[in-house]
Amino acid sequence: MLKTEKIKTHVMFPSDLLSAIDKIVGGRKRSRFIVEAAEKRLAEIRTQQALETAAGCWKDENHPDITTQKDIRAYLKRAREKTEQRIKRLSE
Repeated sequence: MLKTEKIKTHVMFPSDLLSAIDKIVGGRKRSRFIVEAAEKRLAEIRTQQALETAAGCWKDENHPDITTQKDIRAYLKRAREKTEQRIKRLSE
């Protein structure tokens, strides 16, 4: 996380949840723990939203070379061979 301006806020937590957090991370590290948990949850929500937005964008007719299992194996084989060739050239 980048250093940004910090704002003090009032948030209500169940007492047993705060006790559990304090027991694990200590009361002096509670804020950092809560910020990290909120950042992680926001990332999960954003990922889910992106997946929902992108849902249905893959169309088999746009990728005729890899629409069957046999084609996928051939496609992956070609892709891996190209990657191996690039790695070999870079290491020479």
